[in-house]
Amino acid sequence: MKGKKGSQKTGIFKELYYSGMISCADLSHKINKSLPHTMAQLNDLIEKGFVQETGYAPSTGGRRPQMYSLRPDFMFIISVAMDQLVTRIVVMNMQNQFVTEVEKFDLKLQENHNALAELTEKIEQHIKRSGIGKQHIAGVGIGMPGFVDVTKGLNYSFLETKSKNIVDYISEKLGLTVYIDNDSSLVALAELKFGIVQEKKNAMVVNIGWGVGLGLVLDGELFRGTNGFAGEFSHIPLFTNNKLCSCGKTGCLETETSLFVIVEKARESLRKGELSGIRVEDVNNEDIELAFDAIRTASLKGDKFAIELFSEAGYNIGRGVAILIHLLNPEVVILSGRGSLAGKIWQAPIQQALNEHCIPRLSENTEIKISALGHQAELIGSAALVMENYEKDAGKKNMKDKIKRDGVPV
Repeated sequence: MKGKKGSQKTGIFKELYYSGMISCADLSHKINKSLPHTMAQLNDLIEKGFVQETGYAPSTGGRRPQMYSLRPDFMFIISVAMDQLVTRIVVMNMQNQFVTEVEKFDLKLQENHNALAELTEKIEQHIKRSGIGKQHIAGVGIGMPGFVDVTKGLNYSFLETKSKNIVDYISEKLGLTVYIDNDSSLVALAELKFGIVQEKKNAMVVNIGWGVGLGLVLDGELFRGTNGFAGEFSHIPLFTNNKLCSCGKTGCLETETSLFVIVEKARESLRKGELSGIRVEDVNNEDIELAFDAIRTASLKGDKFAIELFSEAGYNIGRGVAILIHLLNPEVVILSGRGSLAGKIWQAPIQQALNEHCIPRLSENTEIKISALGHQAELIGSAALVMENYEKDAGKKNMKDKIKRDGVPV
């Protein structure tokens, strides 16, 4: 976009995006620059139309500081949240707000050779319908399940490619910068920047969905592991049930805790005549999302059978969490993702498992909380992924442009 080159101010865009509104003094502290230097940068960005003054902070007894924020419409982000069955796309502005309706469509990833092409086409169509020019788009952030190698731009579980990696394939088709990451890592990033984890040093974010993922925040930073594969909570070998997991092994946590398991148990028991307010036809339809929603709705209305389904899965999640508490001693365990829409019904069985399987001294100060971001956490995290990288990559591009301009080969 016009004025974009040479305008990047290290750290300012990112901090303004995460803070929403912030004073010059607080911004100066966050980016570790002097107050005059920070003020000069803000004034430059105001002049360019990227930043706006947003009134004064509430009075605390002294002079109220001027607050600043990004202009919501100076740039946009394409945010994509994927799971094994359904993908969602939305356009977000610079104040972390949705500016298009969330588009949801079926996209099965398992054994789907055309999944990458289908995904790319859907993103392109969503951008066209939004009416936003690509010159005003900072990038595309995509959260996806599986073993995602952020550095190489590959997903070793889904979205197979032939000659190019996922990032290069989508980027070349769209003409936009693309970032990918594991869905649970992005759920944790959303919680770290906008949710409960903002004020915490050590947290575990459990992403309850068709699998059970985990995002780790250690010492205030997102922990990804050596190759970015940290947090494969689903595949802790916890049971001797001889049930085959999606990873090809048996007895994984996922085989007794995922939303797939809850739906399948509901279907089987209702066919056998289990008494419940859930109708057989509500869970036997082909749309597993609707089936889960029927069970969740019943549980929130007090249906005993539905509550038992969540309680059993929750207890087993708690057994897995107990292991992690012994290893990491977190301040808080946050239940997020699609499954968190069932709300507080998870807390009691998870706490029961902790009471039974944790050393009290280790678990007594660990809280179990339900995410306030809920099912939108992955979309919020995918947008944050773009902002985490935007200034750094824009700086690299500016340097390349400068080298080319000066006649030095890149």
